[in-house]
Amino acid sequence: MRLGIEGGEAKRQGRGYIAAGFLQAFGFLAVTATGYTFYATEAQAQTYRFDRVVIEGNARIGQSAILSQAGIARGQTLSAGQLNDAYQRLQSSGLFESVAIAPQGNTLRITVVELPTINRISFEGNRRIKDDALTALVSSSERRVFSPGLAEKDAAAISEAYSNEGRLAARVTPRVIKRRDNRVDLVFEIFEGDVVEVERLSFVGNRVFSDRRLRRVLGTKQAGLFRALIRADTFVADRIEFDKQMLRDFYLSRGYVDFRVNSVNAELTKERDGYFLVFNVQEGQQFKFGQVTTVSEMPGVDADEYQAVTKIRPGVVYSPALVEQEISRMEALAIRNTVDFMRVEPRITRNDRDQTLDVEFVISRGPRVFVERIDIEGNTTTLDRVLRRQFPVAEGDPFNPREIRESAERIRALDYFENAEVNAREGSSPEQVIVDVDVVEKPTGSLSFGGTFSSDNGFGLAVSFVERNFVGRGQSLKLDFSTAEEAETYGITFGEPALLGRDLAFGFKLQYGTTNSDANSFDTEQIIFQPSLAFPLSENGRLQVRYTAEAIDVLARDTNESGAVITGDIAAGEQFRSSIGYTYSYDTRRSGLDPTAGVLLEFGQDFAGLGGDSEYIRTTAKIVGQKTILNDEVTLTATLEGGALSWLGGTNRKVDRFVLGPSLMRGFEAGGIGPRDQSNGFDNSLGGNLYLTARFEAEFPLGLPEEYGIRGAVFYDVGNLWDLSDVNLAGGTVVGESGSFRHVLGFSILWDTPIGPLRFNFTDAIKKEAFDRDQSFDLTLSTTF
Repeated sequence: MRLGIEGGEAKRQGRGYIAAGFLQAFGFLAVTATGYTFYATEAQAQTYRFDRVVIEGNARIGQSAILSQAGIARGQTLSAGQLNDAYQRLQSSGLFESVAIAPQGNTLRITVVELPTINRISFEGNRRIKDDALTALVSSSERRVFSPGLAEKDAAAISEAYSNEGRLAARVTPRVIKRRDNRVDLVFEIFEGDVVEVERLSFVGNRVFSDRRLRRVLGTKQAGLFRALIRADTFVADRIEFDKQMLRDFYLSRGYVDFRVNSVNAELTKERDGYFLVFNVQEGQQFKFGQVTTVSEMPGVDADEYQAVTKIRPGVVYSPALVEQEISRMEALAIRNTVDFMRVEPRITRNDRDQTLDVEFVISRGPRVFVERIDIEGNTTTLDRVLRRQFPVAEGDPFNPREIRESAERIRALDYFENAEVNAREGSSPEQVIVDVDVVEKPTGSLSFGGTFSSDNGFGLAVSFVERNFVGRGQSLKLDFSTAEEAETYGITFGEPALLGRDLAFGFKLQYGTTNSDANSFDTEQIIFQPSLAFPLSENGRLQVRYTAEAIDVLARDTNESGAVITGDIAAGEQFRSSIGYTYSYDTRRSGLDPTAGVLLEFGQDFAGLGGDSEYIRTTAKIVGQKTILNDEVTLTATLEGGALSWLGGTNRKVDRFVLGPSLMRGFEAGGIGPRDQSNGFDNSLGGNLYLTARFEAEFPLGLPEEYGIRGAVFYDVGNLWDLSDVNLAGGTVVGESGSFRHVLGFSILWDTPIGPLRFNFTDAIKKEAFDRDQSFDLTLSTTF
């Protein structure tokens, strides 16, 4: 350890302080060497009896405390070995810089030099890690005795913190500045150094999946164009084990049960400012499910009943996650059948010839163990009930280790905590367990400022405040406003994920918005209030029910001129709509049998007429299919979407009908296709009561370095918007009412930048109508900062 004094006289005092210490230590060694040599030669059998003990050099520590620490009492008979033990106890107490013990006749003289106390701890040279974070790392504390060894450990802890941020060249030097009254200031001089990046991330032994695909799996990233803004490309040794597990999970979910990481080699560059990181892997062969059967060794449990709930079929690519899902289904069925302590064990039989794995689910009776209680600690903000509702079990219920593990994952998925540990230990008896939940809170609120751009509304500023754990209740609250060139919105959104302690999500939205798009000859003003409830209907199905109250006004521009149909919309004045609706969704993209494919189904309806000025039924439906091919390098997506508006009463205005924008039909402006009113020299989009679109896209790598985050896509869109039934067309010159299908081919460049995802669409409308408004280029950016 380097101990120094800073600044002129302070440095001289420091050198004197250290020199004095060294001299005292040297003197003591000399005395010890001579004195104890004497003891060793002449006094090994000699005993001492001291009638008087003289203690010198102590200012802060009392004499009785020193004698107690040494273990010496007046009048006690001591051997030379016991005297040496007393010296060792004082020296190792951590209270003294030096200790000397000298017997003088019937007097024992103990001379000590006390270690100084720490007056103040400070940090110099740190910019990346703040003082508060560094203070939490050090064990030395103010108004405590200064320990050189402890200061060295603190310096090592600070260095490790910088290493975890990729600054392997960081150096930390503890120094002391002597003050009066035997006090010192402890200063940690920090040289942070530069970030050591991962210059190249590569793999050896991978044949099925390319380096580019495997890099997307890892948490560690390769340094790219925006290395100054991306922290994931810094080399962190502790992240390597996590990356190895991520690779294993990736391969196992795709049937490569023999996969393993043989080694990971990290080599510094010549300039020592980066690492070449190489994963040596062995993929093995892909296995699929063979026969899936269920047997019961538990009396009263019918194996056929539990076999019926399994969804895995022979030929499906093997995945441990699918086996876990089947066990969860069987255990859920057992709960419904009031069967307690049932255990399901998968027994795997390997068939190397046809590369299949037979799975036999064995149902047996597990040990009779109950949950005694659930102890929660560390939640200074989050209420206990937010954590307890993540557990399907309560005190007194049968203990199921799988449910506890799944509950731990749900707690971590809340993203309210820096760290969350869930462990089970034996309770007051072997038949009971206590579940310990230890969490460390982290900030859950954010204030973000961002920018948006789209061809529909132009550039805009977006400001939002989001609290994901409002007052510790697990609720979400969002206040936001955005002001684009042609559209402004202001809103508040609230969400309660567990109404009445059940899997019942409550939310409401209150929003005010205006538009003044140049694509229209009118402006709009709109207020929406929408409460909703959502709950699961099945493993992948969910239903949302809602009520919507909406007031919307179509406003004339200063010219007070519009087409005949739009003029009628303006004349209708502000309209109020009151409706109830629902949306059912079925999504297998995350929990389906195939990790490379998934399907999303959505169907919703709104029924207006509960008061208000309008009566209608609005129906929408969407089907999305997604599949990765060519070893996950290419992603295919197909989307079929449509809607129908059945008008029953009131004024059917453009703001009530469907309008297709680039999100539904690329290659055209917002409102660029569909019926139009060309009366009075205007060309106004009118929307339509019916629409249907189909979008097909293939996303693929462009051959550029993966760290650039640039991919390509080709797409084909076809769509139609038509029907103006129940619309007052008197005096209007309307074209396109009967509709026709438009066809668009396009190419996209997708760029994941640190400021947000950019998408460049280059399109060609190969089939369109003469009155359509197409566009050959579209750029979209959305980000927060």
